[in-house]
Amino acid sequence: MHEDLNTLTETIIGAALEVHHELGPGLLGSAYDECFAVELTARGLTIERQKALPVIYKNQRVDCGYRLDFVVELLSYLRFARCPVGLLFNFHAGYLTRDGLKRVMNGFPG
Repeated sequence: MHEDLNTLTETIIGAALEVHHELGPGLLGSAYDECFAVELTARGLTIERQKALPVIYKNQRVDCGYRLDFVVELLSYLRFARCPVGLLFNFHAGYLTRDGLKRVMNGFPG
């Protein structure tokens, strides 16, 4: 299961690197979002954009306006593996791999 997650995150990171390579830093976030969506879809990945992320407060769901920019094929993996994975990209960084990328796996080394 973790190998599947590694392969998937490598594909997503590859898509982000391609977008950053093509566009470079300094554009509006909306440009990166649109191009990243194109790149992910071209790689055969299923994506959801601007997915609501509610806060649970005292067992009650509260919509605070948080949104995930992209959810990429991870929900089924998360359900079975119970190991949340997050990839954070800052396309404004000069070097995406050094300064603009962070992989987070709860309970596992990134």
